[in-house]
Amino acid sequence: MLDFTAKVKDTGDIIETTIEEEGKKIGDIDEDFVFKPRLVAVGDSWVLKGLDEALAEAEIGKQVNIDISPEKGFGVRDASKTRLVPLKKFRDKADQISVGAEIEIDGRIGIVRFVGSGRAQIDFNHRYAGRTLEYNFTVVKKIEDNKEMINEIIERRIPNSIEKINVEVEQSVANIRIPDEYFLLEGLQIIKRAIANEIMKYVKDVNEVSYIEQFKDEKQVQDDDKNKEESTEQKTVTDDSNVENESSEEKIE
Repeated sequence: MLDFTAKVKDTGDIIETTIEEEGKKIGDIDEDFVFKPRLVAVGDSWVLKGLDEALAEAEIGKQVNIDISPEKGFGVRDASKTRLVPLKKFRDKADQISVGAEIEIDGRIGIVRFVGSGRAQIDFNHRYAGRTLEYNFTVVKKIEDNKEMINEIIERRIPNSIEKINVEVEQSVANIRIPDEYFLLEGLQIIKRAIANEIMKYVKDVNEVSYIEQFKDEKQVQDDDKNKEESTEQKTVTDDSNVENESSEEKIE
């Protein structure tokens, strides 16, 4: 599990972070985003090459600062990946084209570098191509427990799901119970396949993954929640009554 902050070396702009204090410096953040250490399979290209190489030698709990060159980061800038595009190609959206904007054209994502004379220069290099990056990271821990590893693999594909998706491991089978709130998740079947592949690759002795899709009667769930609340309130009242009785007995004595 990895905690890190990644910055552009020459500007100090934060690219990505798992640390909330650093994340607040970025600006607008998705309110549902949770800052927490990230699962990384070292040596399997889950992260940039330069970071992957550093992780292979890192010690657990030790903070590390490294610079990553473009060659081991997002690549060297390639001038052939820029195009001048007539603004009329964007039709009614031409007025919305501005420098720095990320747009899709002909099935490719590019960044607008220049607008003028009825044309826009679109750069199809990665936004951080040609930039040296600075990484500050700490390997928080190495996961050894199978169930914890499965939970983190699921969390990687379906964020904020650890408390909602139930996992049980029986012998060589991982049983994953998915609640109905995820059934309409875009690309769920592809996500399930990816999760299964990663579990069977990285989790020791697990060679089968079984998914259980769980439907619940919403009315029954609401009734159960209501009964729990009423039970809690009743217990509180009963406890308060006992306190009063004890106080009264003390006065009588």
